[in-house]
Amino acid sequence: MFAASSLLSNSAFSFAAPSSASPIRLGIASYTFRKFDQQHLIEFMKELKTPYLNLKDVHLPMTPADQVAARAAEYRAAGMTLTAAGTIYFDKDDDNDIRSKFEYVKAAGIPIIVGSPTRQVLPRVEKFVKEYDIKLAIHNHGTEDKQWPSPLDILAVVKSMDQRIGCCIDVGHTMRTGTDPVEAIKKVGSRLYDVHMKDLAKSTVKESQVEVGDGVMPVRGIFKALIDMGYKGNVDLEYEIKENDPLPGVIKSFAYMRGVLAGMNV
Repeated sequence: MFAASSLLSNSAFSFAAPSSASPIRLGIASYTFRKFDQQHLIEFMKELKTPYLNLKDVHLPMTPADQVAARAAEYRAAGMTLTAAGTIYFDKDDDNDIRSKFEYVKAAGIPIIVGSPTRQVLPRVEKFVKEYDIKLAIHNHGTEDKQWPSPLDILAVVKSMDQRIGCCIDVGHTMRTGTDPVEAIKKVGSRLYDVHMKDLAKSTVKESQVEVGDGVMPVRGIFKALIDMGYKGNVDLEYEIKENDPLPGVIKSFAYMRGVLAGMNV
């Protein structure tokens, strides 16, 4: 951990990205850089020229609780925009456990929880969504996820719940279930609060993840669907491979996504 003052020295850094005029905001799910500390994460974000950050607890620990606000402030001092926290798991049907996680996100000043509640616990979590006025974007995790394999499984359950409960569509995990990510985005519609982007060489094989643009993911179709529906959230790259040296693949993925957006003239 390093002091906020060391970040402020670089506060003049501009995060204006080549696609800054685009309606699609490209960000990072910090799990991408899970092997690296806060300072490296911030430097990587500067190199990528994006401020939008979905923080995993490896980069913003839940404890000690009295340090969460100060640590979140360090990211903001460095120019970051904290868009979401998670994935946060809710697997205990217990008010104290759930409240501690909402208090964590509240202290960090983050508006969205990318979460994975069990179906049993979800009705209890809904009470806290209402109390704290924090959105819950449930993250689907593919065929091995017995709770939420596809965004459509999430939508079927949450469509009658508080409007602040919706989806974080992971397009890679979605594709592995045999669900078209583009169609999933259209069906989830106004319940879509976050997108985790990745690419696969083989549509049903988790281990086939590649740089965005090198696989079979319909990236242009995904962006078009988001733009057509007036999506106001973020598209966060979640690059899960090459964990000890992810930056080259992340740079390549961002270049491809920005190139697609530039080619769409949006």
